[in-house]
Amino acid sequence: MIATIENKTHMTLLQFALKLDAVVTAANGVAYLVAATLLDDVLGPETGFLRAIGLFLLAYGVAVWVLGSQQQPSRPAVALVIGGNAVWATASIVFAIEAPSLTTLGTAWTAMQAGVVGGFAALQWLGLRSRRLSVSR
Repeated sequence: MIATIENKTHMTLLQFALKLDAVVTAANGVAYLVAATLLDDVLGPETGFLRAIGLFLLAYGVAVWVLGSQQQPSRPAVALVIGGNAVWATASIVFAIEAPSLTTLGTAWTAMQAGVVGGFAALQWLGLRSRRLSVSR
């Protein structure tokens, strides 16, 4: 019985990586939604674009939190999150290089965001891999 209680309170690397991603992503989304009119001058993109991205990020963050809250997150769903993060990181780099509307700070923010999201993908992949290794032992 004690082992069961300990198991329920222990967060795996995968769950940690998913929940960290969820919190940071949702917070970023809320910031874009709430402060879009301030951030458009600072970062460069128009208010409507920032709000649309904010709404997407908030919804994505909630979905990733739900996934990370599961005792055994679905492998295909986790793979989808990892792939989505890899695509987002890559698209952010392209956007940072190509978007004429970005300010210097906007370019730096977008590049930094790409690094963070790429880090989430790597951490989630490690968590998924460590889960597979521990199951096969």
